[in-house]
Amino acid sequence: MTDPSPHRIRSLVIVGGGTAGWMAAASFAKHFQGSDLAITLVESSEIGTIGVGEATIPTIRRFYAKLGLSDQSVMQATGATAKLGIMFQDWRQTGQAFIHPFGLYGQNLGDVGFHHLWLRARAEGDDTPISAYSLGAMLAEKHRMALPQANPPTPLATYDWALHLDASLFAQYLRRYAEGSGVTRIDAKVAEVEPGDGGTIAAIRLHDGRRIEGDFFIDCTGFRSLLLGEALGVGFEDWSEWLPCDAAIAVQTENAADDPPPYTRAHAKAAGWQWRIPLRHRAGNGIVYSSKRMSVDEATATLMADLPGKALTEPRAIPFRSGRRTRAWQGNCVALGLASGFLEPLESTSIALIETGIERLKELFPDRRLNPALAEEFNDATAREMERVRDFIILHYKLTQRDDTDFWRHCAAMPVPDTLRRKIELWDARGEFIRYRWEMFHPASWLAMYTGFGRIPEGTNRGLDGADAAKMAAAMRRMKESVAATVAGAPSHRQFLETIDR
Repeated sequence: MTDPSPHRIRSLVIVGGGTAGWMAAASFAKHFQGSDLAITLVESSEIGTIGVGEATIPTIRRFYAKLGLSDQSVMQATGATAKLGIMFQDWRQTGQAFIHPFGLYGQNLGDVGFHHLWLRARAEGDDTPISAYSLGAMLAEKHRMALPQANPPTPLATYDWALHLDASLFAQYLRRYAEGSGVTRIDAKVAEVEPGDGGTIAAIRLHDGRRIEGDFFIDCTGFRSLLLGEALGVGFEDWSEWLPCDAAIAVQTENAADDPPPYTRAHAKAAGWQWRIPLRHRAGNGIVYSSKRMSVDEATATLMADLPGKALTEPRAIPFRSGRRTRAWQGNCVALGLASGFLEPLESTSIALIETGIERLKELFPDRRLNPALAEEFNDATAREMERVRDFIILHYKLTQRDDTDFWRHCAAMPVPDTLRRKIELWDARGEFIRYRWEMFHPASWLAMYTGFGRIPEGTNRGLDGADAAKMAAAMRRMKESVAATVAGAPSHRQFLETIDR
């Protein structure tokens, strides 16, 4: 059904391809199918993309399901493997590791969260790690993978999964989808952005002389932020005081693992951390580091000394700044992906932030009158969400117990934003969580971090004071045994991948 308003937007121009551009093109083509909205994407095949966003969180599966795409089709097209979480190695102290899973821990006792039961048992001498009560964590640890039940009978069976995928292949797959849905692609470089009235964009001019007009523009030009940052002059809020890493080096390698782990590995190094992402046809590797404390040569040597197989590409340096544009929507332009801001890939949030930006824009999509209330809500929600993700990433650095290098000593001692400080203080005092609107990470994720780093609160919920200790111990034992039995009966990750090929 067509919007009868004479003010409706009839032309949407997406500038920049890559993952962000083609996700936007595919999603808006689906959302506006049957309408008179013309969607054009302008990209240059001569300009490369960052293309290292190979790890995702479970929201990616909801994104492509809305397009009518299946897990099997996307995994086959992108060389994907399953991801049940992230293993953090040497973050708390060298020689220690834990997994942040996509799932819950244990079962609550009435209104009292399970983690309070675990904390009480721990105080009484039970040294069972909390991961033993998480099906997602234990499947990952044992390199097993099974599809979650559609209607799990208990919280013990509740977990989720995401993908490790080839970001370039994913963008190509979405490009085929979008073009098949009516999106027009123009392969050309942008020479000039032509301003419109009142802080808007009238058109873009291409190097070949063409002029592309649009009622609304989406900036997917990466770190450059050609439309929002350069043309419209929207500033950048720098978060490097809390996120000291400002550079990365990426390299692709052969995938030496016959049975690749169903998790991303984040391995803490002397002045940053190294990622390892297993795909079907290769592995993605990289190091994120502080250029103030490690030279590019040192970072490259550290990365190349810890690879799973033979390098297939030359190491590629990627400088960056952590932070966000002060507004993601200005005039008739919205920025998505790197054009709106950047947070290091520690929790695989880059693609997820593109997803949520697309969803918000679909909900708040304007007409040509550009009611400022729409942009105001979009900007506020975008800012708050990025701040919440920022805080969660800062937490990984702040909670370290390492003191072996200047980098880790700095991280442990640095002040943190008040929003994060309040969360840490509440956990320390009573083992409870603060929830905000527009927050990507739920209490189970914060619990994984606190317990993984050995951060134990001073007190627990008083609702357990009258509970029978023997009954609680028996319940905890049954939970652990239930998880272990399910894991033992699950296929290996390799066996799961073989079913994808059928």
